[in-house]
Amino acid sequence: MTTTERIGVWNQVVGQESAVETLTAAASAAAKIIAGEPAPPGAMTHAWLLTGPPGSGRSVAARTFAAALQCSTGTGCDACPGCHTTMAGTHADVRLVVPEGLSISVAEMRALVQAAARRPTTGNWQVVIIEDADRLTEGASNALLKAVEEPPDRTVFLLCAPSDHPEDVSVTIRSRCRLVTLRTPPPGAIADVLVRRDHVDPERAQWAASVCGGHVGRARRLATDEAARQRRATVLRIPLGLRRPSDVFTCADQLISAAEADAGEASKSRDEDERNELRTAMGGDGVGKGVAGAKRAAEAAVKQLEKKQKSRATRTQRDTLDLALIDLAAFYRDVLVTSTRSGATLNHPDHADQIAEAASSWTAESTLRRLEAVLECRDAIDLNVKPRIAVEAMVTTLRQG
Repeated sequence: MTTTERIGVWNQVVGQESAVETLTAAASAAAKIIAGEPAPPGAMTHAWLLTGPPGSGRSVAARTFAAALQCSTGTGCDACPGCHTTMAGTHADVRLVVPEGLSISVAEMRALVQAAARRPTTGNWQVVIIEDADRLTEGASNALLKAVEEPPDRTVFLLCAPSDHPEDVSVTIRSRCRLVTLRTPPPGAIADVLVRRDHVDPERAQWAASVCGGHVGRARRLATDEAARQRRATVLRIPLGLRRPSDVFTCADQLISAAEADAGEASKSRDEDERNELRTAMGGDGVGKGVAGAKRAAEAAVKQLEKKQKSRATRTQRDTLDLALIDLAAFYRDVLVTSTRSGATLNHPDHADQIAEAASSWTAESTLRRLEAVLECRDAIDLNVKPRIAVEAMVTTLRQG
């Protein structure tokens, strides 16, 4: 079943035919369970682990599956209230956990597990979607494990993670989940969804799909946002732009500044809206007698919110910087592909001339050292090394080769 042949909410899932087949069968079985009819054994279970590389659409697949579970027909028709509210993020029985900071805390997970133990109010199931389950702290994992071991009858847990490796998801949780593996979507499927869903010009859609590295969200940003295209171009000028020692600091600053700008754009309006809504909800903007206490409480709550927003901004900045580093790593990979004449598809086909120039100037060994420097920089940032220090060390190696 291809993307264009799918019906309802499943059209949102790009290039994942095998996963969609498994999840549609489970949704159908779930509808039979709700109706009190016999369901195929093993088709539906209470805990799922959706894995796949960044951009493969793990969270989209999870939300789509949740919509099908709440669908009045069990198919994900995209026409009933259950489908609409789930896809819009407003369904009372679908809880989406998105890490605001660098991890998901034990307190947050305990509160979620307690809420998920209740019976559904308006839907068929209580559905808990945990994006980036690899960010669960050890305590949060233990709290979740208790719920997964003894799940309520009408509760379903959907975990999303890069892989089922113990570094991403604990072995005990993994053993209690049914695994659904997503692949990197092919460029054709990405281009098709950009044209069909986002009304992007077909030529630009093909270009964005060919350079996004299989990341659907990134393809959409590149196709629709000129600033995103400019940031990518800035990153890809770095490999051949390191001619003088001073270029090391200039290029490092460009990388950090681009990540900060991207994070700032993503957070600014959202942060302000959250602060205003919180003040209004707590009466902090009231006037007249008796409002002093409300204002003090509101300001204290706003300070807590700002702390949370700062943590979220740090995560957004690191995620944005990581995308830039992935682009850099892909450039050096393309240089190796070109110098070895392997015939593999380039990740940056629109920079084929620059890649060929680098391949003719660098040895394979120096290119590999540069690639390793980028990967080491990603690891260092993941271990909480200050991004600027890690990036400057990386760019120094990129220049020296």
